[in-house]
Amino acid sequence: MKMRRLGLYGLFLVVLIFMFFYPLNSYISKPGGAYDLAPLVEVAGGNDHETGTFNLMTVSIAKATPLSYLVARFSDDRKIMPVQKVRREGENDKEYNIRQRRLMSDSQFNAITVAFDRVGLPVDIQFDGVFVVMVLPGSAADTILEVGDKIRSIDGKKLTESGQFATLISEKKEGDQVDLSVERGDKQLGVTVALKEIPDSEGKIGLGIQFQEDRLLTTQPEVEFSTGEIGGPSAGLMFTLEIMNQLMEEDMTKGYQIAGTGEMLPDGTVGRIGGAEFKVMAASNDGIEIFFAPDDELSDEVRSANPGIKTNYEEAVEAAKKIGTTMKIVPVKTVDDALDYLKKLEPK
Repeated sequence: MKMRRLGLYGLFLVVLIFMFFYPLNSYISKPGGAYDLAPLVEVAGGNDHETGTFNLMTVSIAKATPLSYLVARFSDDRKIMPVQKVRREGENDKEYNIRQRRLMSDSQFNAITVAFDRVGLPVDIQFDGVFVVMVLPGSAADTILEVGDKIRSIDGKKLTESGQFATLISEKKEGDQVDLSVERGDKQLGVTVALKEIPDSEGKIGLGIQFQEDRLLTTQPEVEFSTGEIGGPSAGLMFTLEIMNQLMEEDMTKGYQIAGTGEMLPDGTVGRIGGAEFKVMAASNDGIEIFFAPDDELSDEVRSANPGIKTNYEEAVEAAKKIGTTMKIVPVKTVDDALDYLKKLEPK
């Protein structure tokens, strides 16, 4: 009898471990939190006059377990996401995290350039090598280059201008060996790659990588970010507003707790993001009074391919009604829409 009881306890323990920890091939997203940007964004010598706050919003995404999957099935503040909605095909944990940090870095770059443009201050942008975004399996660069590598030179020729990398590679033929100077973290590496046909490219010869030209941004005053492990592009709009507020004499918050979401594009357009409804829930929970939501335009083709799709603003309004919040949801297509709203806002 005692052995049978121990066996049942053991079985129960195994079931518990399975329910809590066994990873499924999907993810669970849920509301994150609101983070005051004043401690996270520092403009050297900038004004520290905020009577309210500008906040970035986060969504929590974690690998699903049997238990979290079941909870999500019956919850309004959880969403089950197939793995292809989160990760690229073949992308591992390290590559995913690098991509998310890169998206955050790009959002900060655009936030600075747009903010400085709006207040009439110059920025200096210089070419800074080529950033490896993806290495195609079975390609020439597979097992040699890694996601996150920065290529500095080809065959001893330093990369100093836009388009140079693509031009130099296009001059090569199959079997040619190229010597690359690569920056990987804090290491400087020299690697050699023999070019071959890029997988699924119909005969195109190359390294077999997706890349992004990197840029070095210099401003006066300098801007520094302390966002830790937060990734993704969705804080771009709020970064822009916080930087401008520190550069300007007047306090744009006017005493309000303000949050929002949306990628900041180079021309000041506020781009669509994921998880708008969960960010509204999190903002309401954290006492936010005004929430900026991207009023993105969806083409007929996009709507036809995705029946029932809503703009971020529509998602935000729907979520606000569902939870009964008094928080004001404000649609913005560009950063200027947000600035116009704040300019007309009566101070508290």
